[in-house]
Amino acid sequence: MSLLTVQGYAAPEVERVYTRARALCQQVGDTPQLFQVLRGLVMFYLVRGQLQTAQDLAEQLLRQAERQPEGAPRMLGQYLLGLVLFFRGVLGVAVQHFAQAITAYDCRQHRHLAHLYGIDIGVTAQSHRACALWLLGYPDQALAQSQEALTLAQEVMHPLSLVGAQLWLAWLHQFRQEAQTTHDRATGSTILATQQGFALYVAWGIVTQGWALTRQEQRTAGIAQMREGIEAAAATGAEAWSPYLLALLAEAYGAAGQAEEGLRVLADARAMVTRTGEGFYEAELYRLAGVLHLTHPAMAQAEVEGNITHALTIARRQGAKSLELRAAMSLARLWQRQGKRDEARQLLAEVYNWFTEGFDTADLQEAKALLAELT
Repeated sequence: MSLLTVQGYAAPEVERVYTRARALCQQVGDTPQLFQVLRGLVMFYLVRGQLQTAQDLAEQLLRQAERQPEGAPRMLGQYLLGLVLFFRGVLGVAVQHFAQAITAYDCRQHRHLAHLYGIDIGVTAQSHRACALWLLGYPDQALAQSQEALTLAQEVMHPLSLVGAQLWLAWLHQFRQEAQTTHDRATGSTILATQQGFALYVAWGIVTQGWALTRQEQRTAGIAQMREGIEAAAATGAEAWSPYLLALLAEAYGAAGQAEEGLRVLADARAMVTRTGEGFYEAELYRLAGVLHLTHPAMAQAEVEGNITHALTIARRQGAKSLELRAAMSLARLWQRQGKRDEARQLLAEVYNWFTEGFDTADLQEAKALLAELT
């Protein structure tokens, strides 16, 4: 397990070690070690961006776990399948699997499993459920869940779990557009990850810190830091979270007046989604492309509207209400410029009125202000 955590989930050595271990387990039949081996392989293929293989293995693990008398393998299987489905954008089902893992988890009974599985299942299931809840349109519940995960990680005192809890909380604050808190949480994660030698988490933390800098009027330094972190993550062989991180970089390029560079980054991110199937942030990739295309003098309005409309369609298909709100705001602004104020107001009001919480967050505040303009 130290090989996986230090060299990174996607290191080629990880695949070789776990594939060999799986073959040995199959020779002797079902063993407790098989679940640990399958867990390693699921994480390898997930972080490598081979999500179909990861899902097949996660489903196999859960089927075998359901035949076991112990609860821990089932808890692991629920979490892993939920994680793969989250990355694929199957958010509602992913939340259900995370919830089952969280319900089965007992800190006193299961905290020792962090050293067997490489990470505390209670911490990581809560952290990823929080990310999914934000996407589904529950920003306050998401924040509470992520903070619970960090509290649990501090109690468990497992280094990788603590690093992860801090980073996932940083990403949740990024979702909520809270730059200073994002920077603070990402810095704490990066410092601990550096001390422990968790190279991939260091890279992810650097990108996140860089995004926060771009929001604090340090665009040049922030973009340079984001590029550094993205390149460092790629050097480990990892592709997981890359479309999301590339979206942040593209957004920063747009804010810096470098729309062409931002569009190039978005094209790379969309190609990655097509190749890997990691679709949980796909709607934002198309929305940002539409927004950045608005600054391109040769771009037809129909193509701009097509990108944003496609983002709206993806978000609705996934039930990603937070991303649907962003797409609706972008489309409403475009229609406002075209003189279609009534259509813009109706579109945005329908999405905004769905929300029942998070009204102090930046997105909902911005949507409220735009609705007032359109009234």
